[in-house]
Amino acid sequence: MNLFSDIRDLVLDRLDALVQGGALPAGLDLSAVTVEPPRDPAHGDMATNAAMVLAKPAGMKPRDIAALLAEALAGDARIAGAEVAGPGFLNLRLAPDVWAALVSAVLARGEGYGRSEMGQGRRVNVEYVSANPTGPLHVGHTRGAVFGDALASLLAYAGHEVTREYYINDGGAQVDVLARSAFERYREACGRAPEIAEGLYPGDYLVPVGEALKKEYGESLLDTGEDHWLPPVREFATRRMMDLIRADLALLGVEMDHFFSEKSLYGTGLIEAAIDDLDGKGLIYRGTLEPPKGKVPEDWEPREQTLFRSTEYGDDVDRPIRKSDGGWTYFAPDIAYHYDKVRRGYDALIDVFGADHGGYVKRMKAAVAALSENRVPLDIKLTQLVRLFKDGAPFKMSKRAGNFVTLRDVVEQVGPDVTRFVMLTRKNDAPLDFDFDKVLEQSRENPVFYVQYAHARICSVLRKAEGQGLALTDVPALEDEAELAVARKLAEWPRLVEIAARTHEPHRVAFYLYELASDFHSLWNRGNEKPELRFLHDSNASAEKIALPRAVAVVISAGLGILGVTPVREMR
Repeated sequence: MNLFSDIRDLVLDRLDALVQGGALPAGLDLSAVTVEPPRDPAHGDMATNAAMVLAKPAGMKPRDIAALLAEALAGDARIAGAEVAGPGFLNLRLAPDVWAALVSAVLARGEGYGRSEMGQGRRVNVEYVSANPTGPLHVGHTRGAVFGDALASLLAYAGHEVTREYYINDGGAQVDVLARSAFERYREACGRAPEIAEGLYPGDYLVPVGEALKKEYGESLLDTGEDHWLPPVREFATRRMMDLIRADLALLGVEMDHFFSEKSLYGTGLIEAAIDDLDGKGLIYRGTLEPPKGKVPEDWEPREQTLFRSTEYGDDVDRPIRKSDGGWTYFAPDIAYHYDKVRRGYDALIDVFGADHGGYVKRMKAAVAALSENRVPLDIKLTQLVRLFKDGAPFKMSKRAGNFVTLRDVVEQVGPDVTRFVMLTRKNDAPLDFDFDKVLEQSRENPVFYVQYAHARICSVLRKAEGQGLALTDVPALEDEAELAVARKLAEWPRLVEIAARTHEPHRVAFYLYELASDFHSLWNRGNEKPELRFLHDSNASAEKIALPRAVAVVISAGLGILGVTPVREMR
């Protein structure tokens, strides 16, 4: 049930009747007509822009159309009032029975309330985290992991078929650096002093890897050339790092459907196939790029390169795909990886990158547009930095990691639920301050506590009702304005889900849950002034009063489920 969609259907039906009756001209495009919550709740329950968007094509004044529509809507039992406002907006008030029926529908459908078929089973690949397998996940990866996982859940809730994917960057020079770093820890395990030169990874997390290498190889790798020990150490260390990363993700409650190795692109013809595909479309050529904008480096000189015509698909410049030594650039395997995604038959692709990948957006969008011939859209979401604070000061880096705060550091401080919710209290492309003290406060200023407290309060009511032997009913008693405010907020949930899924913005769910919790707590507190509003009262123990909070619990539980947060039943 989507009440906003139902009322929009009613508005469209009445507009069509006005066209059929000759009050409005034929041929009007009604696709831009919306029914939304009014900016000011005092103006009504819903508002439609129908008169505003139809005035020009109809050749009529907006207020005249609004007046006609108000009269046409008056005959429907769901509409208690329709008032023309401002230049031609139409504010609608719904009959009290509508809100009671809505609460009953929420209880009848349970967590199915709000689920949408908007996605129509379209296959979507969401790639996120994709950290280099060179160490534990840090706090920046944490935000990308939470955002990507919540987005995947949101899309699935809205009717998409979703694949969660991790791209293992195990084909570049960074894994050689990892191998050399791990080898020094291996030497350390063999009783020799490690030489952690500049450029190697200094974190203590490689100490267990060195010890495991000794257990696997004994001292057989010592005093051998790098050509001998580098390949096995690289493979061994990469595998251990991916085990560490998987454990970090599990700690956060993130489970991937698929891990794709960059190494699988090399020597298999996949890169060549992707470039051949672009070449066959006339998009690969030999040419010379213009010098960089701004100050030209002294050592810069024009040279002919193999280029991809990415400018034909919205990029700023064409992009090299081969280096001067004939090897592939970093961009080439990325093209091949997305070529593979397109060939797997996805209807849409989403990549979640860190803020430092902003310069990569246009070229990747161009590549996917070219490879799919504009059939498969690619949305790239950038997650901005997280600033950590504790005791009023920036949180210190992890000694274990060497130079950054790890995902494990954060989760061990506050737990996975708090970590996930707080990471979604800002839009992904806005910086986020994570204060370890504030996120554990039990106050309204702490959104995760405020939402969890609402759910726990309702569970407490239900336990007491069960203790009193009260038989529950799905038919609510809604009389006070505070009760109606909660019902109105419940009505927004299906609409919110579709908007958030369409815009790829799971933070909207977190914001909505906070607003719903706020309305619920206001109703709870109003019971202090008006005892008859209390859900359980010695002289007013009624199952009808409990129906509304039960519906709130249903929606909070569903919303927290999308965010990957467990709804608590009692506060400690």
